[in-house]
Amino acid sequence: MVLEDFSLTIPDHGIIALQGPSGCGKTTLMRLLSGLEHPQAGTLTDITSRQTALLFQDNRLLPWRTVSQQLTDVLPRSRWGEVPKLLELVELSGEEHAYPAHLSGGMRRRLALGRCLALEAKLYLLDEPFAGVDLPRALRVMERLRTWGAPILLVSHEPEILAKADVVLQLDGPPLHIIS
Repeated sequence: MVLEDFSLTIPDHGIIALQGPSGCGKTTLMRLLSGLEHPQAGTLTDITSRQTALLFQDNRLLPWRTVSQQLTDVLPRSRWGEVPKLLELVELSGEEHAYPAHLSGGMRRRLALGRCLALEAKLYLLDEPFAGVDLPRALRVMERLRTWGAPILLVSHEPEILAKADVVLQLDGPPLHIIS
């Protein structure tokens, strides 16, 4: 079992970072919280899959859609005016008409992050949101996420990213458990 007798309380706001060795269960926890996997026993309380937005480890961008279209695809038409703000948040202003193939790996990662943040959620689950993103840019985006209107649970191995989180949970496993 990846999770056994595991309990986690997520605050109403802020950035909660999960750090632990590969294979300890961090991604499984994210998949359970997002509703992509279901517990074999036990319960998840106070959150449903419809209230979460998950940024996968892979970007899952549509190669035939532009940067702006990646965002408008997940936004209701009434919120399309937010696209410039989201692009500014992830530092992609000026790339609105570019296709994913014309973006660097870090730019594609930031676009996937922007698309995740475009979703209205009560909890954002970000699995390695800054993989391939240069550190100064990642730190600037982290600062902007600090004021996001919902809690963010993110996985990272980068000490500088972890230092910007409100809470860092050191994990080990399996089974997944909090060590500090």
